Amino acid sequence: MWKKDDAKIPGIAENSAAASGFARPLGLDSSNSFSDSPRASASISQGIRIKGEVTGTEDLFVDGYVEGKLNLTADSCLTVGPNGNVKADLVAREIVVRGKVEGKVIARDKLQIGSTGEINGEVQTGRLAIEDGATLRGKVEAGKLEMSKSAETKTAAVAAAAAAAATTTTKPSAQPAFGSETAAD
Repeated sequence: MWKKDDAKIPGIAENSAAASGFARPLGLDSSNSFSDSPRASASISQGIRIKGEVTGTEDLFVDGYVEGKLNLTADSCLTVGPNGNVKADLVAREIVVRGKVEGKVIARDKLQIGSTGEINGEVQTGRLAIEDGATLRGKVEAGKLEMSKSAETKTAAVAAAAAAAATTTTKPSAQPAFGSETAAD
């Protein structure tokens, strides 16, 4: 009797994404590459070079070269693999860096820099995890991003009010300052 396990070829990885270090989200069937799941993942492999803007709602694994902007909306996760070289502004819910990144990095929830990861640029994230051996150069703002933005708005409003108060001038009174003399006197 034939079994599905008998059809496996020894030495071949069953899931090529897992072999590359990029795990598929839970719930995806690895035997069907055309899954109707909204959480499918995309990949820019090692030999691919992209210049321009990449946007999407899927998870993205970058192991090639990207220059420009990477903007992932919704619950998307962006992973820069160990061979990835990114010179772009990155925006995603969660970002994992194991390669080289140069630019502004905005991880709405979490930024994780692996031991082989390098970031040169400005970083804004809710949570930050850095492994031993990772490199991070630039400005870092970690914590609740919404609170920091509202604090900046409040500070700007206070500064604007102070500036408005400083530029307000008083009108001179209509009456002369020295007595009640009239022009006819």
